[in-house]
Amino acid sequence: MSDEASKTRRIRGPEFDASYLQGRVIDIGCGPDLVAPHAEPFDLADGDAQTIAAIRAHEHYDTVYSSHCLEHMRDVPAALAQWWTLVRKGGYLVLVVPDEDLYEQGGWPSLFNPDHKATFTMGSRTSWSPVSHDIVELVNALPDVEWVSSERQDAGYDYSLQRRSISPLQRRLFGLSEFGKVTLRKWGLREANPVVRAWTWLLRRLGAPADQTAGAALAQIQIVARKRTCP
Repeated sequence: MSDEASKTRRIRGPEFDASYLQGRVIDIGCGPDLVAPHAEPFDLADGDAQTIAAIRAHEHYDTVYSSHCLEHMRDVPAALAQWWTLVRKGGYLVLVVPDEDLYEQGGWPSLFNPDHKATFTMGSRTSWSPVSHDIVELVNALPDVEWVSSERQDAGYDYSLQRRSISPLQRRLFGLSEFGKVTLRKWGLREANPVVRAWTWLLRRLGAPADQTAGAALAQIQIVARKRTCP
C-alpha cells in the first residue's frame, strides 16, 4: 500500500502536521510516499527496521512516524521497542497499521498482502487472527509513554463489501478476479472500462473479497503517543 500516507494526509487537517510532524522526523517504511518533505526516509535500502536502533541515534527524533510497516516486522513488540528508543523525551510516535477486521476481513494468511506477518486490533480482547496484536496494549507497554490519541480511519470504506471470514473458494475467486484484471489491463482496458467493471462485479457477486485499499478507501488504525519528559 505505497500511497497510504498520501491517502491519510487527505483526512488530516493542517493542525496534525503542525502538532506532530515538526522538527526531526523519521518515516520508517516510507517507500516512495514520504509523510512530509523534510522527513528522513527509512526503507529497505537504508537497513532493517526490525533492528533500527543499531543504526540510528537514540532519542534523536521529534517524531518517529510509520505507516503500514509494523505488520511486516518479524517480531512486532521488539520492533516497536526499537522505534521507541529513537523518540526524544517530549517527542512523538505516530503509528498507522491496518485494522484486521477491515483489511484482512477474517482471512489469514493475508489475502491482500502475502508479506504481512501480523494483524492489529484497537483495544479488543478477542480476535479471529492467530497473529493478532492489540496496538493499544503494545503502545501502553512502552516505558514513559503518554497516550495522545487513537482512531479507526475508514474513510471511503464500503462496509457492505466487508467479509467476516474468507473461505478457500473465496481465495480462488479473488485470485481469478486479480488475474482477470491484470489480463484486461494488458489489453489496454482500465478500471473504469465497462468490461473491467463487469468482470469485477461478476466475481464479487460470486463471493470474491475486495481489497478496498487498492482504491481510495482507508482501513486502518492510527495511534499517537508521546514520550514523557521525566519518569
